[in-house]
Amino acid sequence: MTRSLRQSMAWIHGWLGLLAGWILFAMFLTGTASYFRPEITQWMQPEQPANTVSAAAAAQSAVRYLSRVGAGDEQWYIYLPDDRTAVTRVFAIPGADAKPAKRPRPPELELDPRSGEPIHARETRGGEHFYRFHFQLQLPHPWGRWLAGLCAMFMLGAIVSGVVTHKRIFADFFTLRWHKGQRSWLDAHNVSAVLALPYHAMITYTGLMTLVLMYMPWPIVANYRQPADFGKEAYGYVFDNKASGRAAPLVAVAPLIADAERRLGQHAQRVVIRFPGDAAATVAVASGGASGLNARGGTVTYSGATGRVTAADIGAGPALSTAGVMLGLHTAQFAAPALRWLLFALGLTGAAMVGTGLLLWTAARRRPNVAPFFGLRLVERLNIAAIAALPIGMASYLLANRLIPAAAAGRADAEVATMFYAWGGAALLQLARPAKRAWCELFALGALLFGAIPLVNAATTERGFFASLRAGDGLFVGFDVAMLAIAALLAAAAWSAGRERQVKTRRKVGELAHV
Repeated sequence: MTRSLRQSMAWIHGWLGLLAGWILFAMFLTGTASYFRPEITQWMQPEQPANTVSAAAAAQSAVRYLSRVGAGDEQWYIYLPDDRTAVTRVFAIPGADAKPAKRPRPPELELDPRSGEPIHARETRGGEHFYRFHFQLQLPHPWGRWLAGLCAMFMLGAIVSGVVTHKRIFADFFTLRWHKGQRSWLDAHNVSAVLALPYHAMITYTGLMTLVLMYMPWPIVANYRQPADFGKEAYGYVFDNKASGRAAPLVAVAPLIADAERRLGQHAQRVVIRFPGDAAATVAVASGGASGLNARGGTVTYSGATGRVTAADIGAGPALSTAGVMLGLHTAQFAAPALRWLLFALGLTGAAMVGTGLLLWTAARRRPNVAPFFGLRLVERLNIAAIAALPIGMASYLLANRLIPAAAAGRADAEVATMFYAWGGAALLQLARPAKRAWCELFALGALLFGAIPLVNAATTERGFFASLRAGDGLFVGFDVAMLAIAALLAAAAWSAGRERQVKTRRKVGELAHV
């Protein structure tokens, strides 16, 4: 019998969603947390006060420090702080002739924006861990990005096929029936999908476009002998200048940043200094997505010896501007706090859409009074491991930040390891419990862990909820409120899972009594 288009799309929709669903759920959840990547990092370094220094002053302080400790470096990358970022990040590339220091300096450092000295705060990957995981999946480069891209393609196909499949797509938005088994999961899936359908399509497509040159490198290979030639022409990267060998002091960078911001019409985000201390030194000041929708801002390059403008890439072409806007839409660095919270809520609807779709797959294949087949049992356990166990791992990551001694060596890696040990441990332990109990118990455990975060923060730092409220520290107050809200959501999920189990038990008892 020939299938109709809608039936074929329904089959495609179900299998695309299932095959990539568990990874997509993790990508959505950690990616949604990444909307607050700088704020999470600040919370995970409570010793570091909020930044009150301008980008120009922070850059000058960083250059002063690097000039003292980085003699012989070929290149300095300076990532400037803003109102959401409390530290200056610097990355140094040693020169070929640089003498090795007695105590090797790490290539990447976090500096105090005011003094320019390395910060005395606990080592952590902060919100950057969630951001990197959501498109690298903790796998070696480039395999994690390839897998994330494949899952994003599946997601895009599932969105298109889902729109074709649903005959009453907008009517279904207003239908939500509780505790009706498969019908309830279908309603929840439809509501979460339709509620933010434009967002889901946008975030999936723009996510693919951010790495499109990695997925489709053939146009570059066909038109350029070396990838560096493409980078030079497209982004203005400078590869061919060389050090002159003549020493020359580096000009003050603060006035250059002020001039670049005036030319670009945006705040400076990054400074790249090539051959510092040499007469051929260059200072490239680039803007970024925090000031506008286009995440790929312009760049103004100055002579490091004279301060004269040598190149100005202020306006990119249509293709690069489009790519920059797509990256900006995906990362939303431009978003004001209210819009960022809205995007956070929409991201949660994406996780709910994927999660309810996975649950719907099992609900549609379960038959009354028939033992579930192996594939159904496997999918159900994988659903529990992905949907109920991942929040436990994320909460454990945040708790580890407070419970691991601040001065412990390798603590950043230990925090990340805690997340995966907790996630994996919960995923394995649920195998020893009946599936319906496992749902309830893991959601309840996640609620307890997220609810414990404000208490542990208050017990281990001087920036607990009430102290932060008195000090007017909105970031720490907001973080505690968010943790309690997430705990409440997980508690509601645990209650709903437990209530559904009780309803089914009563129904079975009633059937037996009737017999």
